[in-house]
Amino acid sequence: MIMLTQQDLKQIAQRGISEEQINTQLKQFETGFPFLKLEAAAAVGRGIVAPNEAERRQYVDAWQQYKAEGHRVVKFVPASGAASRMFKNMFAFVDADYDVPTTDFEKKYFAEIEKFAFYDALDAVCQRNEGKGIKALISEGKYKAVAANMLKAEGLNYGQLPKGMLLFHKYDEGARTPMEEHLVEGALYAASNGEAHVHFTVSHEHMGFFKQKVAEKADGFAKKYGIKYDISFSEQKPSTDTVAANPDNTPFREADGSLLFRPGGHGALIENLNEIDADVIFIKNIDNVVPDRLKPETTEWKQVIAGVLVTLQQKAFGYLRLLDEGATDEQLKEIVQFVEQCLCTDPKGSKVDADYLRRKLNRPMRVCGVVKNVGEPGGGPFLTYNQDGTVSLQILESSQIDTNNAEYMKMFTQGTHFNPVDLVCAVRDYKGQPFNLPEFVDKTTGFISSKSKGGKELKALELPGLWNGAMSDWSTVFVEVPLGTFNPVKTVNDLLREQHQ
Repeated sequence: MIMLTQQDLKQIAQRGISEEQINTQLKQFETGFPFLKLEAAAAVGRGIVAPNEAERRQYVDAWQQYKAEGHRVVKFVPASGAASRMFKNMFAFVDADYDVPTTDFEKKYFAEIEKFAFYDALDAVCQRNEGKGIKALISEGKYKAVAANMLKAEGLNYGQLPKGMLLFHKYDEGARTPMEEHLVEGALYAASNGEAHVHFTVSHEHMGFFKQKVAEKADGFAKKYGIKYDISFSEQKPSTDTVAANPDNTPFREADGSLLFRPGGHGALIENLNEIDADVIFIKNIDNVVPDRLKPETTEWKQVIAGVLVTLQQKAFGYLRLLDEGATDEQLKEIVQFVEQCLCTDPKGSKVDADYLRRKLNRPMRVCGVVKNVGEPGGGPFLTYNQDGTVSLQILESSQIDTNNAEYMKMFTQGTHFNPVDLVCAVRDYKGQPFNLPEFVDKTTGFISSKSKGGKELKALELPGLWNGAMSDWSTVFVEVPLGTFNPVKTVNDLLREQHQ
């Protein structure tokens, strides 16, 4: 065990972190995280539901009915990430030892620059800072001046802003940011009782900017869609930061001797999610938005997966009440069938009795949209062994899979579906009480990565991912959704795709 100084103890106490947590984290650097034991990749008919048109209509109706009953619905949008990675290629161009677009990426960016929703704003800052607009600068070969005005603080500052604040889509009435597109989505499928509750998690330094932008834009959308907005914000808690380590697993220290803490990744947001007052919560990444002309498909499928969720939840609640009353053998058989077939949970060697069924039914539930695999990087749906020896559905990242296990790698590479982070969550129990979500985290999962600070190598620890280990002990169901509902923006040139025009 590492001896922590009085100064260290004071520093961790200020963050709301215990000495025990620090020791656990340092131990995790030493031991790493175990790979998960897999049963199979999920597929249609084995863990993934592909509803036909008639079923889709039923699910949409079920969702509309649920909203009409006055339940509280919240749309939760993780939006704290900076957009710097989106512009990696353009930062490289500004720093390159050549002055004209050379790579395919750079050529495409400048050839189609007028298609970007931020073109007019960029043209204006070029006029202000360079005395000339984009066209004139390009005709003079001053490509780097254009790119620098997009990235740097004296220009649009896109290299440092959060993704949620960039101009993504053009409209006659002016360009929109992803934050605005999420407000529109909230009105289209998540509004109940005439009100859309939307919650953004943002970083501390961008909070003021987000609030100002919402204050400017929300009223216009409220009028357009005939609803009221309740928009709230939260920040990742300092208590979810993790300590950094040296390559030898001792605590990494700053020049002044203090411990270095880093954000714990999106898994930290389980704490923020836990504080949301809602019956049902939609979760979707900030950059996965489309212009209005493509929203009908997204809206329909969001309602479908929400309908699947509330239909399953209603059944689970009914079965829990039966278990409380004392279910007959015939009823127990029906409940076992529901847990195994509808919730895709296999007891394996576990004793299947009323206690087991209660445990598997009385927990948070999520329905996740999954899309057909088209080679996008990221996680996928799997049947995975749980800590209690049972098997259920999970979303896994590649880092959780043992790459030396040929059978597992075959499952991963040949998996038919991909996780686009399209979740609808039910977070209250059958008595109407909110679940304490941190109780359902698999603490044996997490990620360790190599980073550097001030030229020194360090190891960074990420908490169990929000839709991975942080929701490991939830009831999980996968629904196949169309590829058209998945349009993430990972690089600036993704905004040139037809779906974002």
